[in-house]
Amino acid sequence: MSTKIYIPRDSSALSVGAEKVAVAIATEAKSRGLDVEIVRNGSRGLYWLETMVEVSTANGRVAYGPVKLKDIPSLFDADFINAKSHALCLGLTEEIDWIKKQQRLTFARVGVTDPVSLDDYIAHDGYNGLKNALKLTGAEIVKTVTDSGLRGRGGAAFPTGIKWNTVLGCESDQKYVVCNADEGDSGTYSDRMIMEGDPFVLIEGMTIAGVAVGATQGYIYLRSEYPHALVALNQAIEAANKAGYLGDNVLGSGKAFHLEVRRAAGAYVCGEETSLLESLEGKRGLVRFKPPLPAIEGLFGKPTVVNNVISLASVPIILDKGAQFYADYGMGRSRGTLPIQLAGNLKHNGLVELAFGATLRELLYDFGGGSATGKPIRAVQVGGPLGAFLPESQFDTPLDYEEFTKIWAVLGHGGIVAFDDTVDMLKMARYAFEFCAVESCGKCTPCRIGSTRGVEVIDKIRSGKDHAKNIELVRDLSDTMLNGSLCALGGMTPYPVLSALNHFPQDFGLPAETQAG
Repeated sequence: MSTKIYIPRDSSALSVGAEKVAVAIATEAKSRGLDVEIVRNGSRGLYWLETMVEVSTANGRVAYGPVKLKDIPSLFDADFINAKSHALCLGLTEEIDWIKKQQRLTFARVGVTDPVSLDDYIAHDGYNGLKNALKLTGAEIVKTVTDSGLRGRGGAAFPTGIKWNTVLGCESDQKYVVCNADEGDSGTYSDRMIMEGDPFVLIEGMTIAGVAVGATQGYIYLRSEYPHALVALNQAIEAANKAGYLGDNVLGSGKAFHLEVRRAAGAYVCGEETSLLESLEGKRGLVRFKPPLPAIEGLFGKPTVVNNVISLASVPIILDKGAQFYADYGMGRSRGTLPIQLAGNLKHNGLVELAFGATLRELLYDFGGGSATGKPIRAVQVGGPLGAFLPESQFDTPLDYEEFTKIWAVLGHGGIVAFDDTVDMLKMARYAFEFCAVESCGKCTPCRIGSTRGVEVIDKIRSGKDHAKNIELVRDLSDTMLNGSLCALGGMTPYPVLSALNHFPQDFGLPAETQAG
């Protein structure tokens, strides 16, 4: 009987040599006359240990990592295919502290299954949610999602059930479900990990959404920089179509749902839902005025559900286990779990899925292991390039939408980027303005002009020119952008700028005692 060896096909693992490791292990096994079956799984999210190779045993999988090409002969010499000891042996995968401390609901299968095997997906509780949904009315499905407390995981945290209910209530000859997979925030990769590591869960979530609101066509608007996700999604969609999980008659229910992947335009602003819809229609990605809301007049003027990847990928477990099961995780109005992506200056970068309520300090030190340089962590940016910079005094803030609002910050997509005490916060504020200037669609003046002027004013502060006047001008510009921009790109650029100025005033040439708490 052959031994199963799991080697990730995740693009982050590929970037550090996973493909070469897979080929070399297959070659070495053949040369030694050993019978092995190599399964290409997703990554478990322990990126500092990639390439992580797992060997199937009667007691569970045993992990080895990080495996390099040079390690392969010694692994075979140590009889690793029978889970024998080696310097790279990490023990049973499920017992690794990083994994054991998590609460994986949305990511339950990522790293466990072959991403493009429909049989593997079904064997691990896949499509239970859709089967349950097909027994319910659209209103009952929407109520289940609403009762679960699921909120948008893309940044705005709008209740998913309310959005679906709006589309359900619209009379139209055509409705759409659109997945916003244009993941462009710095330090974020959870969408990519789902699409590469468990594409069927996204497909199932979108199908449930279509059944719920009466939409027959879905589109995944995929970030253009994700070629591996494109391959995995298309393979999974083809398999789902062949098996009757997509098409004109989903599982014999008489309900139709078709799904396509569309490549994004490469613009950050197309992550904003109305700009995304313009791009999907073949137009330039410009932000639309609201109202009308996309739920009422969205793609091609029809009622449209627009949700983020993680929002839709969280739906199957809700329909499988029930609204209360999901709602039992979390705190306050933030229910369920959040995939948190640790990046930047940390010893252990990777994906952690936890119920809302964990603190930044727990994530940075219990999971992240502190800074990679060994220096104190001075600041973290949460929520991408438009997120606020948080000082050490705020590291005990629980991950909760309302708690973050209280400290004038956003959780956004769950990305956390850490900086040690060598960071120049004036430079980071300048980058925020510069990022906005480059990525602005140009439709509104506060975003288009304000960001450009912001870069110029920061440069004047750096040079010491009219210092006090220009500090005040930064605040003035930020106020205009915050209150006058058409979308969140211009409207949220002041978050990193003002948080840097308020929490780290000394970097702007101001007395440290003016620092906000």
